[in-house]
Amino acid sequence: MQSDTPVVKDIVLIGGGHAHVSVLRMFGMKPMPGVRLTLITRDIHTPYSGMLPGYIAGLYDYDEVHIDLGPLARFAGARLYHGEVDGVDLAAREVHVPGRPPVPYDLLSINTGSRPRTIDVPGALEHALPVKPIDKWLRDWDALQRRVLNSEGEFRIAVVGGGAGGVELALSTQHKLHSLLRAQGDDPSRLHYALLTDGPEILPTHNAGVRRRFARVLAERRIDVQLNSRVVAVEADGLRIEGGDFRPADAVLWVTRAGAPEWPRTSGLAVDGEGFVQVDRELRSVSHPEVFAVGDIASLPDARPKSGVFAVRQGPVLTENLRRAVAGRPLKPYRPQKNFLGLISTGDPYAVASRGRWSWEGRFLWVWKDWIDRRFMQRFNELPEMAEETGPDLGGVADAEAIRELSTLAMRCGGCGAKVGSTVLSRVINRLPAQRRDDVLIGLDSPDDAAAFEVPPGKVMVQSVDYFRAFLDDPYTFGRIAANHALGDIFAMGAEAQSALAIATVPYGRERIVEQTLSDLMQGALDTLGPTGAVLAGGHSSEGAELAFGLTVNGLIEKDALLRKGGMQPGDVLILTKPIGTGTLFAADMRGKAKGRWIDGAIQSMLQSSQAAAGCLYRHGATACTDVTGFGLLGHLVEMTRASDTDARLGLEAVPVLDGAEQTVAAGILSSLQPQNVRLRRAVRDPGTLASHPRYPLLFDPQTAGGLLASVPAGNAVACIKELHELGYAQAVQIGRVLPRSGEEAPVSIEVDTDPARFSGRRL
Repeated sequence: MQSDTPVVKDIVLIGGGHAHVSVLRMFGMKPMPGVRLTLITRDIHTPYSGMLPGYIAGLYDYDEVHIDLGPLARFAGARLYHGEVDGVDLAAREVHVPGRPPVPYDLLSINTGSRPRTIDVPGALEHALPVKPIDKWLRDWDALQRRVLNSEGEFRIAVVGGGAGGVELALSTQHKLHSLLRAQGDDPSRLHYALLTDGPEILPTHNAGVRRRFARVLAERRIDVQLNSRVVAVEADGLRIEGGDFRPADAVLWVTRAGAPEWPRTSGLAVDGEGFVQVDRELRSVSHPEVFAVGDIASLPDARPKSGVFAVRQGPVLTENLRRAVAGRPLKPYRPQKNFLGLISTGDPYAVASRGRWSWEGRFLWVWKDWIDRRFMQRFNELPEMAEETGPDLGGVADAEAIRELSTLAMRCGGCGAKVGSTVLSRVINRLPAQRRDDVLIGLDSPDDAAAFEVPPGKVMVQSVDYFRAFLDDPYTFGRIAANHALGDIFAMGAEAQSALAIATVPYGRERIVEQTLSDLMQGALDTLGPTGAVLAGGHSSEGAELAFGLTVNGLIEKDALLRKGGMQPGDVLILTKPIGTGTLFAADMRGKAKGRWIDGAIQSMLQSSQAAAGCLYRHGATACTDVTGFGLLGHLVEMTRASDTDARLGLEAVPVLDGAEQTVAAGILSSLQPQNVRLRRAVRDPGTLASHPRYPLLFDPQTAGGLLASVPAGNAVACIKELHELGYAQAVQIGRVLPRSGEEAPVSIEVDTDPARFSGRRL
């Protein structure tokens, strides 16, 4: 969701926990003019803790138990930065994330959760499987399932931790593994479970009735409960218990008391003895009032157990207090509930209820829990229509100074008056690292009016330009992708990148915001240009309604070594180095219809440079090459066949496709450029027979920073693809062959075959 109101305040959210997803939803329902949200998260899909045991037990699928932060952030109008925070500069008010520039904030909120403590127990980090972070645990859990199914004889699993998390994990993993063993005709009784706790009882924070019920359930499931068993060391084949006893185990699941990350303490925030951020009753840091913390990472004055129940209840209070803090109004206290209803699952569709001194159990409680959980998830995965902005009511934006600044920013000049101010520009340039090349005579560090380049004797200069509107809310990542996209033309011709000139349009706003946006954009471009050997030699910047960026890129190559689109020879193999689908995926993202992991996968593909791929193709004798961009795969192939006076056979099933692209195309979500590209269907023989194929529309899908499409002599293709895989182009594959010109009007022949082997890239 875009707003025409300039940004005057930045709220940064660290972590996609239960409270922060509530903040995002509420800001989406009721935006604050002039306030920008940025979510920094390690996980694009945040798991809902209440449903994880059911997912582990096989009662839910992945999407049912995860909140997709991609569409939610877009709904909230928030920038989504995928990364893990490793520190905060509290004096400069900047968040540090490895691999990107610092992220400035006016207000900061932390909701990263906790993780089981493993550092205190020797061997736990190396040999145990901690239940958090969840994404790593789920990978470990998949691997453990395979280990169990491939094992023979007895298999012993020890679960360390006697709280609700440990009990639920023991029961849910056992339920799933028993189901898998029975499904393959194996004996579930060869699986042995033990639950170890260092206290005199399980579930110490629940009432005696709950403990009795679970003691019975665990006994019925033949899970051996070992009380007063403090684990002092984890070894490759078992556990060392305080007092000297050794308990053999083939796998150890770790669900002990919560631990905090180190960076809040090392950053200088006030923390308690366990490292959790100390907050007051308004959820604000006791040492830094511009910082809030909620959920497991927070240490409240009225100590409460680490539970998602409290984080969920903190969400509305945090949202209100962020709004009030921005506007300079008194904050609202958070009052945690004294008693809360806990519904603890038993692995199968059965649950035990716990509230105060009361307990109950039954299948109807599972049905009730399932209904509650699904209704909660529906709030975030089925988002309502976004609120319309109500006009010039700026009373909640901050203070009178900010309101006056918004009024000033609304009247901007055109022409040269639209340029970014020289002071801002100078500060941005001074922040960029110095770059040098002997053949760049006048560059960014010079006050002259233009850049000057030297072309070495015997070489020619190749030049290309690209410029487009931002399709991401992250200017740093957008800058990296835009530079990669522009460089693709240079690499496709076999040239060495020498220099670039940037063209940037930055949304108008407060001077600090404009400076930071331009700095992030240029740093992203530099981080892409740097490894290629090219230098940024200058450019032009201006203010505008929306972020846009592009580069003119220069490259050098010997004249006779130019690799062009013409030159394909009959019998050559067509190789594509990257999957396609960015156009439809980002069209879906704009509508909030793409899963976050799909967009993240597309971004990672677009960030991959084609420089190494170009070198590989050149070494293996490529006869022609182009980069796949706006005209789509078919459009660029048509250019190659026409320039080479050949035909081509394309294996539709062989074309690599980004995760999610087939789903978004099937939903009818296409890029706005798609209709123009579809006009090229006349170049296809019998296009009518292909129209119903699910991948057919993707042939016309415009790509951003797409891969290289090249023709390589057939005898070199296997070695070429092998090297491409070794270089990191995991989906590089043969997608077709070059054919002699048939004389027919259509220059491209596309065949669809139900035999996957024919179009797998091996038998074309």
